[in-house]
Amino acid sequence: MPNPGLSPDSAHVRLAVPPLEELLAAAHVVSLPMRVKFRGIMQRESLLLRGPAGWGEFCPFPEYGDAEASRWLAAALEAGWQGFPAPLRASVPVNATVPAVPADQVPDVLARFGRVDAVKVKVAEQGQSLDDDAARVRAVRAALPSAAVRVDANGGWDVPGAVEALTRLASFGLEYAEQPVPSIEGLAEVRARLRDGGTPVPIAADESVRKETDPLRVARAGAADLLVVKVAPLGGVRRALDIVAQAGLPAVVSSALDTSVGIRAGLALAAALPALPYACGLGTVSLFESDITLDPLVADDGAIRLRDVAADAGLLERFAAPAERRDWWLGRLRRVHALLTP
Repeated sequence: MPNPGLSPDSAHVRLAVPPLEELLAAAHVVSLPMRVKFRGIMQRESLLLRGPAGWGEFCPFPEYGDAEASRWLAAALEAGWQGFPAPLRASVPVNATVPAVPADQVPDVLARFGRVDAVKVKVAEQGQSLDDDAARVRAVRAALPSAAVRVDANGGWDVPGAVEALTRLASFGLEYAEQPVPSIEGLAEVRARLRDGGTPVPIAADESVRKETDPLRVARAGAADLLVVKVAPLGGVRRALDIVAQAGLPAVVSSALDTSVGIRAGLALAAALPALPYACGLGTVSLFESDITLDPLVADDGAIRLRDVAADAGLLERFAAPAERRDWWLGRLRRVHALLTP
């Protein structure tokens, strides 16, 4: 159980925030094409920062407000101006990620990841049905009979819908279900109903950790069996480590559809966790047509080796965002920087 004597922000390192002019001079805004639609987008925009300790990535999705985006900037500054904690392991096992594609596209998506032992399948996509979800999960299971298969609904079901869906999908042997419903109370109810119905599908909390002002509330409510943690939305590697320690639940480290710069931060978190019982969702660079480094952080034999990355000048130029989008991101950087500056 979480330790009630600790604040969720107790280990939130308050860096000496670099001057805005230094960040603006270090900023590169890119727009990277996706291989398949993910979160409804085919282009992923990101602002990359080069600091004295390395590269950081600031890429909150455009619809996020400035207050929420401030945690993403704090994480980028940790990466670029402070560096990461000492690792406990040299490589991190990762899962493949299958977006909400038609079932007949599943083999092509999986082929981009090479050998994997775990797969996360997106479900509950708006405009799709439970039959679509079942067909997609069935196709994954047929392609990888021995893999651990998990589903991610991104809060797309209500409680009755989640119980119906997970009871049906459980026949494919699910490792866990990620954020089946939006609220913490809903997660607790789904978890209880599945348990009472004899459906052995553990519940993982994602948005109920990273989008809550109190990321420990989900653990206190007994609403999840494990946490999905992402470096940028939680404000950096050190704060994420503290949240996991306080929550007292197993953790899976996942990405926020980052370039290799952001994946490097995710690897730092996964490498520093005392225990890592699940493959991590850090293989998402394979969903891009191109990365911003010549040596992307992609899986080799089901894992990614821990190493530093540097953005390539040619790729930064090739995928530079249009002027109006660069201006939009720099304006956002100015606003969010002001929120981190006393």
